[in-house]
Amino acid sequence: MTRRQTSGAPAFAAPVGLRERKKQRTREALLHAALELFTTQGYDRTTVDEIVDAVDVSQRTFFRYFANKEAVAFAVQEMGESHFLAELRQRPAAEAPFEAMRRATLNAWDSIADALEDDVTVELHMRTFQMIESTPVLLAALMRRSVDLEHQVALLIAEREGLDPETDPRPRVAVAAFSGVMRLTGQLWGQRQDASVDALRALTEMHLDRLGPALAGDWRTA
Repeated sequence: MTRRQTSGAPAFAAPVGLRERKKQRTREALLHAALELFTTQGYDRTTVDEIVDAVDVSQRTFFRYFANKEAVAFAVQEMGESHFLAELRQRPAAEAPFEAMRRATLNAWDSIADALEDDVTVELHMRTFQMIESTPVLLAALMRRSVDLEHQVALLIAEREGLDPETDPRPRVAVAAFSGVMRLTGQLWGQRQDASVDALRALTEMHLDRLGPALAGDWRTA
């Protein structure tokens, strides 16, 4: 705490960023409460009133941080997507596009804890992922959101390769194939009892490694 001298008695100035830290703690508390309720009693059965009651704040406060229930349900997903994009940007320029996406994905899962907010554990993140996969309205939203992510990844791949994605279809084709595998592994993992990061990572790696052989060669002789 910084002392600030005035003409009267000494005063103490509030630390810089105190208000911002309080806002961040409120957001994290709302996020944690919402995800716990979504994953224990169901997304459709959870109301905004229940979320704000759990944190002892008003609805107005909730909507200051999140536009709606869907926004809070996907808040952690957005962290994971940003983490993946950051990993992809760091991949060596010499790596082929598909290998760069593959390595970025696996590295992102290996370090997912670093991408999460303080009040969201990896275990809660994985339960939320399963909840999204098993909730029709959220699964439909996930499909819509994936279009934007695919666009971002395609632009990133095109930039890495020095290509114009408007005239060269290869970045979009590669990302479409990659995204299809990711959606498949998410669905398969969501149906399993093991909701761990390791289980999802292993399933993802196995299916990504089989994409190349699945698209080339004669299956009957493999």
